[in-house]
Formats: sequence, C-alpha cells, structure tokens
Amino acid sequence: MTKLQIHKPENLKLDVIIKPFHEFAKIEASGGLLLLASALIALILANSIFAEQYFAIWHSTFSINLGPLSLSMPVEAWINEGLMALFFLVVGLEIKREFLVGELSSAKKALLPVVAAVGGMMIPAIIYTAFNLGNPGASGWGIPMATDIAFTVGVLTLLGKRIPTPLKAFIVALAIVDDIGAVLVIALFYTTGVSFSSLGAAAIILLALFFANRLKVRSTLVYAILGILLWFAFLKSGVHATVAGVLLALLIPSKPDIDMEDFHSNAQGILNRLDESDKKADVLSNREHQGSILSMEVLTTHAETPMQRMERFLHPWVTFTIVPLFALANAGIPLSNFSTAVTSTVSLGVIFGLIAGKQIGITLFTWIAIKTNLSIMPREVSWRQIYGVSWLAGIGFTMSIFITNLSLASPALAVQSKMGILLASLIGGIVGYLILRTTSASPNKP
Repeated sequence: MTKLQIHKPENLKLDVIIKPFHEFAKIEASGGLLLLASALIALILANSIFAEQYFAIWHSTFSINLGPLSLSMPVEAWINEGLMALFFLVVGLEIKREFLVGELSSAKKALLPVVAAVGGMMIPAIIYTAFNLGNPGASGWGIPMATDIAFTVGVLTLLGKRIPTPLKAFIVALAIVDDIGAVLVIALFYTTGVSFSSLGAAAIILLALFFANRLKVRSTLVYAILGILLWFAFLKSGVHATVAGVLLALLIPSKPDIDMEDFHSNAQGILNRLDESDKKADVLSNREHQGSILSMEVLTTHAETPMQRMERFLHPWVTFTIVPLFALANAGIPLSNFSTAVTSTVSLGVIFGLIAGKQIGITLFTWIAIKTNLSIMPREVSWRQIYGVSWLAGIGFTMSIFITNLSLASPALAVQSKMGILLASLIGGIVGYLILRTTSASPNKP
C-alpha cells in the first residue's frame, strides 16, 4: 500500500497559493472548449428549421411560487439574471483571491496587469464611441471592454509549454481586472428605475453578511441563504441582480480557523495514532480508525476557508453548466442579414474595439508602464508575447454578450453587436494563437 507523504509546513503554504491557479487554469481551459461548442450549437439552431422552437424555449415563462412569494420571468431572464449571478459570485471570489494571494496581492505585482487592463478597457470604449456617437447604439460603449477568461485560458492551454507561467499569470490577472471594470460599468451605467426600498433591504442584508463574517460564522449555508435574499433584493431594486454575486463574494470569510502549521501538527498526530493502531483492521469495524478519519475530516474543514469551499463547489458548475447555458441562450443569432449587420456602426464599433482597441490599449499602456519604471516586464516574457496576449484579449464573448443584453434595448442592435462579438472573438483567438505559437519565450527589446 502507498505510504502517505507528509509535506513540510512551508511546502503546504506554497501549495495553497500555487495549486488553486493550476486547478483554475485546467477548469477554464476545458470550459472554454465547452463554451465554444455551445455557441456553435446556438448558431446552428438559430439558423436551422428548428429556429422557431429554439427561440420559443428561451422566451417561455418559468415561475417559482413559495407561499406568498412569486417570481415569474422568461427562461432567458432566469439564465441572464439568475444563474449568471452565480457566475458573478465566482468572478468575485476569483477577484478576492487574486487580491489576497495572487497577482493582485501587492502593488508591485498588480500594477502591470492593472495598467494593461485599464488601457484595454479605455481604448476599445473610445473606438466604439467614435463609431456610434449620436447613434442609437451609443449606449453600448461598454461592450468591447471585456475579455472572456475561459476562452483566453483555453487558447493558452492549447499552446502548452510555449507559454511561460508568468505570462499566464499576467493575462489571468488582466482578465480579472477587466471583470472588475465590467462589474463597475454594469452597476454604475446600466442601471435603470432604481427602487430605494429594495436597495435599503439589500443594504440590511449586506450588513447581516458583514456581521456574519466578523463573528466568524463559517457555515456556507448561512451565506447561501443571505445571498439568495440579497439577489432578490437587487432584482427588485433596478440594479442588475448579478451585482449581488460580486458583493456576496467580498463578504465570504477568507481566513481559516487554523493555520498550516497547526494543521500539519494535528494531522501528523492523527497519522501517528493510525501508525500505532492495527492497520489490517477493517475500517467498518474499527472505531479507532473511524475516529481518526472523522478527526481528519473535521481538521481539513477548519483548515479550509469558506471562500475556498464555495469557489471549489461552484466553479465547475459555473464553468461546465451555467456559462455554456448562457452561450446557448444568447449566442443564437440569425445570419440571414450577416453582410448588412456586420457592416453596421454597432458591429464595426465592437469589432474594431475588441481587435484594434485591445491591441493598442494593452500593448501601449504596458509599454508606458515599463518605460516610465512604474513596473517591470515579467520574467521570461517578450514584447511579442505581450502583443499576442493583446489579440487574445479581444475574445470578448461572455461578458461582452452580457453587456449587450443590458445596454442595447433594440433586438436588431443586439444582433449586430453579437455578430461583431463573435467575429472579433474568432479573429482575436486565431491571430493571438498564431502569434504566441511562433514566439520565443526569451524577452525581446521593444
């Protein structure tokens, strides 16, 4: 039988930081492929003999009745405002983790991806506005600001060892800062008809979450119940309900009950007791073995933060179910008037914003940050790789489609925007992949 290897406390601490990143990358890469498949299926169905049934499914009404409480919305709205709140909860947990132990945990680490992300949001918004100023689609300026982290990490994974770890960390941090920007844009600029009584209820629930955190309440069930109430309050407030997911994430406890040294010493004690017991005894009949296993289970629960537990549980569901379902419901656009729609100012603004805007914004702002000594180039990363990343950042998809639904009330304009998103994401992904595939990992002079 294989003997358990007990790692040193310092190695455990390092593993706590590194392992989540690798698991995150694996999940996002697989999710990117599933997301692509969902988008293709949606496009095929929307342009097939089943198009009428396809659209009817998403527009049909679904209701939930819990005593005096009743909520009725189209299936598409349940996905976009309900399930996507869980997507934003995971986004919020990822953002929080990056600020605590990741690439955004210190000013020195965070500065370069933050500056690059700011450029990658500002320039696309300006380009889109230049195409649509004074037009009905002007409100969609936030659409080309986003980067789809699942697709982007998926492309990086296809490149394998050609991509140094610091470059992967850079683009993940950049995409997360993009998510922060997108959440702020949604909360501040795409909110209509505010109900202050519902916002007041949301504030009370947030206060309850704050005190639960301060009182070290560790039950994820408590935070889940308060989170559902928070989502409902935001849904009725006029502020987009998905914002509740991010706010909930910020208030989930991020500290364990015991540190790694205590965990190691206690775990070692449990293993020592097992060493002294009859190892050949059946665990079903040996109370000492059962007690040791239960003690280890309790110990690991205390060593893991509620934030980790919630992210570990939700991340696969969001990546493999919710986001593909969102793509299936929202990426299905009729292509009958493709040439007309794709040359509209909305579509052109999205295409040039995501492709040219991301290239200019990310590469230029990164160059300025390094040339002014605000930051330094990540080790093993070349300027050509930064440029390749700027193309990959043009894969807007999930968040861009989400902002399209919020910012463009006209169905015709929304279709034009989605066409632009799909085309720009396809071009950005292919060109970015080719640039990075043919790039040496050794740093180049700018």
